[in-house]
Amino acid sequence: MSRHTRIRGRLAVLTVALLAGSALPAAAPAAAGVGEAAPAPGEGAACPDRTPHLRVPGAEHQRVACLDELTTAGTVDSGHTDKADWAGLTPKDLRTPRGVPGIQLDGYFPDSSHGNTNHGWRHDSQFVIRLPHDWNGGLVVTGSSGNREQYANDRAIGDWALARGYAFAATDKGNTGAKFYRDGDRPGDAIAEWNTRFTQLTRAARAVIAQRYGRPPARTLATGLSNGGYLVRWQLENRPELYDGGVDWEGTLWRGDGPNLLTFLPPALRYYPDYAAGGPGADRAHGKMLAAGYPAGSEFLWPFHHDNYWDVTQRTYREELDPGYDGSTEAGTPYCAPGTPDCDADYDYHSRPPEVRAAVERIGLTGRIGKPLLTVHGTRDVLLPISASSDAYARMVREAGRGELFRYYRIEDGTHTDALFDEFPERLRPLVPCHRSAFRALEGWLARGEQPPASRTVPRPADAGRAELLTECRLSGS
Repeated sequence: MSRHTRIRGRLAVLTVALLAGSALPAAAPAAAGVGEAAPAPGEGAACPDRTPHLRVPGAEHQRVACLDELTTAGTVDSGHTDKADWAGLTPKDLRTPRGVPGIQLDGYFPDSSHGNTNHGWRHDSQFVIRLPHDWNGGLVVTGSSGNREQYANDRAIGDWALARGYAFAATDKGNTGAKFYRDGDRPGDAIAEWNTRFTQLTRAARAVIAQRYGRPPARTLATGLSNGGYLVRWQLENRPELYDGGVDWEGTLWRGDGPNLLTFLPPALRYYPDYAAGGPGADRAHGKMLAAGYPAGSEFLWPFHHDNYWDVTQRTYREELDPGYDGSTEAGTPYCAPGTPDCDADYDYHSRPPEVRAAVERIGLTGRIGKPLLTVHGTRDVLLPISASSDAYARMVREAGRGELFRYYRIEDGTHTDALFDEFPERLRPLVPCHRSAFRALEGWLARGEQPPASRTVPRPADAGRAELLTECRLSGS
């Protein structure tokens, strides 16, 4: 069996990092009424008397549970997470902390879409809020990567944040699954809703924290990866009053003038097949791939991304922002060859009508952040190539005059999905420890005025073993 075949088998649950949505509902406890404490397997930790009276402002439905363990060390068995939601996002040997009892609230806000099947609710705008008994006074808010559901960050971010004493809140962003583009009335509506739902959850979680602990959070931090990283950027640009800062993990860049997904994915669809076929056109196709932003040295990742990422991501996000390109066809023709009518391999964003750019600008970023932001991005990301994504966003922040609020760490050999580290441990490094180093740097910046390390490319440590790469990421040059 080839390595490529093994990767496809082991990551089949992933589908697409930007796109994947879970189809498997969590084994949830029986539904309870709004505000009612619902018994669940694994409960037993002492909860305060006010637990049954916690209310999530604006929620149409909620369920409250008192749990012995809020991390995935306990929530997998108790039915308070969904493993399928975070499958493929972290290395298999990532340590799972434990020993965090507290309260979990699950529910949903009013919405008209129904892609999220968790708990059998079939209702989007689902959320989870976790309140540890031993609270450090802070709140971490996240949105899911891709079009996953609200538990997508449980392993990569939630476990670690809860073990440090933070309250943790996560949203499914208001629409889920591969057909998220059906939500909304006009191009861009589905993505615009992501930002609205993140803001909505932040406000609601702050209110619930005040109910539970008797005071609002002293510090509110936004973080997330991929589409979740985009949400962090947007919030700090447009709702900075709600947050003290944020950490962006390889956020998606939307910009009316480009670059954006619709400018760098079509060249991959157009030229990769010629590169893979070899022959007289291979060298030219390879040069075109590099010119589009796909980094030299990442070629070993291209086959998997061609088979699983580039095509479906281009077609579905193009359908969301430019549905008129393929007429009445929904999300184009899979794996079509250049020259096929309405083929996404031939898509040219800059030649499209003005309303397409207007749709992107509705959800676009400006770089005008209003609170401290730290970004980490891998140099071998071939879904969101770094030169066409975070490098461009860093320039936008500087040009907006907000550079003093920003730090940017280019992580050598990091790629978009940490699970690929398990297949290529000699060529890649996971980003999860780099995200945690950036988070700690943000804490020091906010709490003690300690300036984070200067923006830089962070080299892969020479002779670093697997265990070191899974746990350490030194952002400074010293």
